[in-house]
Amino acid sequence: MTVTLADVAARARVSPATVSRVLNGNYPVAASTRERVLRAVDDLDYVLNGPASSLAAATSDLVGILVNDIADPFFGIMAGAAQTQIGGPGDGSGRAGGEKLAVICNTGGSPERELTYLTLLQRQRAAAVVLTGGAIEDPDHQAAMAAKLAKLADAGTRIVFCGRPPLPEGDALVAALAFDNRGGGRRLTEHLISLGHRRIGYVAGPPERTTTRHRLEGHREALRDAGLDAEGGDGTGGDGERLTVHGPYDRRSGYEATLDILRREPGITAVVAANDTVALGACAAVRDQGLRIPQDISVAGFDDLPFSVDAVPALTTVRLPLFEAGARAGRLAMGKENPPPGGIATIAAELMIRGSTAPPRVG
Repeated sequence: MTVTLADVAARARVSPATVSRVLNGNYPVAASTRERVLRAVDDLDYVLNGPASSLAAATSDLVGILVNDIADPFFGIMAGAAQTQIGGPGDGSGRAGGEKLAVICNTGGSPERELTYLTLLQRQRAAAVVLTGGAIEDPDHQAAMAAKLAKLADAGTRIVFCGRPPLPEGDALVAALAFDNRGGGRRLTEHLISLGHRRIGYVAGPPERTTTRHRLEGHREALRDAGLDAEGGDGTGGDGERLTVHGPYDRRSGYEATLDILRREPGITAVVAANDTVALGACAAVRDQGLRIPQDISVAGFDDLPFSVDAVPALTTVRLPLFEAGARAGRLAMGKENPPPGGIATIAAELMIRGSTAPPRVG
């Protein structure tokens, strides 16, 4: 049953006029009253009719693009590509040509902010929502996400995942475009093993992220298949576990984690980083220890961000077609392209071999 303004007023123990004042922000209201009203809005999941509510259309001209960090090229490239399909140029006359207003929602990696933005987009009757990057693997958050996305879809909002797998529960998606992070991670480590590396450190991302888990699983599969990840006789984990350090997807994490790995295992001959930004930090740590890349230690990244080819030496990495995936997500969000069979598409990852990896030094 549709929740009305009167329902919110009754829940907050105020008049409907007061609810309207709080939601429209056009009249001063006591802070305690405002808090009660907003809590009632959240509790009842009330959807505020936006400026387009008087129109016959069920949704507005708004499209939300959720990113962890717009300053991170991984997210910036996908968001920018999606926006070219959502808010691109019309016919040149200055008239609207079917474009939508794309709004970038920067969550900072916070699951609470992710849900908050979805609620705000629901209240604005967004035409579509594109969620980029890895998902948080917390059952409570996943359940809350599935419920929220279902309500958005029921209201006519098109839901597209870009760079993340579908939720374990819920079928509200138009499509999920998932990168082959596991396969890319496996091929990257297989490349290092083929060069002769046997002691490989791994700087992973946050453990709760799907992207982190999938890339790390590919790395460890390659180690196990080469007989390099057997558990110790004392019950400790194999080298894949002992030589792995988790941290944020940023340069500082790559630097500090690589120093930690080098202190614990001076004999490593290669470092795999969770992404190219982390790899830059790893490279700096290696050099600060007086070691050369790749003569003493090889370093590899992931994503093939624009700067990776300009690093010195150029970074061996796994290329993800970020722009192409973002543009496709934008087309799907706009209904310009048919969803893939079953609504899920796995996007291939390509190994890019460059100068930062080489056979380990002998002797």
